[in-house]
Amino acid sequence: MILHTPLDERVLGLHAGDRILLSGTIFTARDRAHERMLSEGIPFDPRGAVIYHSGPLVKEGRIVAAGPTTSARLDPFTPPLIEAGVRGVIGKGGMGADVAQALVGRGIYLAFTGGCAALAASRMRLKGVIWEDLGMAEAIWIIELNELPLVVGIDAHGRSLYAEVHRTAERAFAEREYGKDAIC
Repeated sequence: MILHTPLDERVLGLHAGDRILLSGTIFTARDRAHERMLSEGIPFDPRGAVIYHSGPLVKEGRIVAAGPTTSARLDPFTPPLIEAGVRGVIGKGGMGADVAQALVGRGIYLAFTGGCAALAASRMRLKGVIWEDLGMAEAIWIIELNELPLVVGIDAHGRSLYAEVHRTAERAFAEREYGKDAIC
């Protein structure tokens, strides 16, 4: 499925594990940008917006590399952004139960594989920058995507591939340690 930003209600019908191609405008944001958005306000229209957890390498007006950063550390900042209208978050490693709950009926978390920074950059065109004073990695970069391949990691129904893997791993470890009849 090909989706375009700003995202609309169609994302609410997607399910964890679905594969998509995303095109349109997205906004990068890491720790300091999230902190500033919560203290000073969101400097772009959040309705249907997609935030990419990335600190891209930008050189001479173009994106050289733009791999995802670990999303979990941004858990505390994310529910207010979703409440403001952000419908999509892209990152790696998943997010916690509070974010999964905030996404219910509102939006999705999209997984992009770490180590694929050059692939991501090949699907991006730089449109602008917000809060450049934060430095290259922490500024909000405005990026135009062309069919970036992503997987729905957490859907708008509360299903998280990451939580499922975690539960499966816990069961496997318990069985190994305590025997097959162990209960987690």
